[in-house]
This record gives sequence, C-alpha cells and structure tokens, in this order.
Amino acid sequence: MTLSEDEIKRLFRIRKTVMQMLKDRGYFVGDFEINMTREQFISKFGENMKREDLVINKSKRNDASDQIYVFFPEEQKVGVKTMKTYTNRMKSENVFRAILVVQQNLTPFARTCISEIAAKFQLEVFQEAELLVNIKEHVLVPEHQVLTSEEKKTLLERYTVKETQLPRIQVSDPIARYFWAEAGASREIISQVKLQDDI
Repeated sequence: MTLSEDEIKRLFRIRKTVMQMLKDRGYFVGDFEINMTREQFISKFGENMKREDLVINKSKRNDASDQIYVFFPEEQKVGVKTMKTYTNRMKSENVFRAILVVQQNLTPFARTCISEIAAKFQLEVFQEAELLVNIKEHVLVPEHQVLTSEEKKTLLERYTVKETQLPRIQVSDPIARYFWAEAGASREIISQVKLQDDI
C-alpha cells in the first residue's frame, strides 16, 4: 500500500525524532541522519516507501555489541505474529533491545507477549503521535540530562543531599521514556536533572 503525502511527511518527522532520541541515548547516529531534509528522506526511501522500509539498527558509541532496532510495523494494530517476526530477527542477530513505533497500539495478546519476553528482550512501544514532536525540544520541558554514577555522586555531595531526597520521576513520564533512563529497571527512577549554578 502506497503512503499518502501526509503520511510521508508524518513519518519523516517521526524518524527524525527517533534518530535524535537514539543519539541522546548514546547510540551512533550521524548528524546527517538527524538533519536529513524531506527531499533527501524521499530520495532515500522512494516515493512508494512502506513503513517496514524505515527499520533502524544502531549500536552504542562506546560498545558496538550493544545494539537496538527500531521497527515501524505496517498494521494499524500490531499483533503477536509481527512481534514474533521481530523477536526472531533480533534473536538471530543478538540484538536484545527494540523500539516499536506503532500507528495505534498493540492487540491485548501482543501486550501479553511483550511481558512474557521481557526477561530476554527490552521492547519499548511508542505511538507515532508521541514522536511527531521531539518532547526534549518543547518550550515547557526543562533540560534533562541522564547522569553517570560519578556525576550523580558529585551532585549529591555538592548539594549535601541523599539520593532519597532528590525528586522522583515515573518511568512512564514522557521524558523518562525518551531517555529510557537505564535506572528504569526499578520502575521508578531518580530525576537526575543537571542543576544550573544559579539555582
């Protein structure tokens, strides 16, 4: 099925946000991929592009073996069959993280499938509408920066506070999802915001 002009424009914006998000998470993404114009996007994927043509595979800047896939499923509602196709591909290539950029949502069975495979694969689901605008660049969202353990220690010492005294941010918060803060394993992560000197 050929995409309309509006869908192409929409997917161009979504892919740009995804590329910036991957770069912010420490994956190797070139500036040319983020700054690609719509004409370059159409030239690369063709006038008759399909969502599945937009698949992204990137590795971390500091560890080439740590890879992530970004899948753009064709179906309106993603089912178990598609999930199995993706996880089989990931397993065969030793990739254990993926982002699904879905048009609407997952079927209830696909959601169950994600929780069943959570021990082996980290799958994040974003709806296309969530990625049309890069939340990090929104005027009402202050700058967030995920800190290393050393930076966090320095911050705690500087303000003479304990980790439990820092503000908390839910793992479901849009900015936490954007960064997929690695501390998210606890399902509630510390808001590790870079504090300005004048605060």
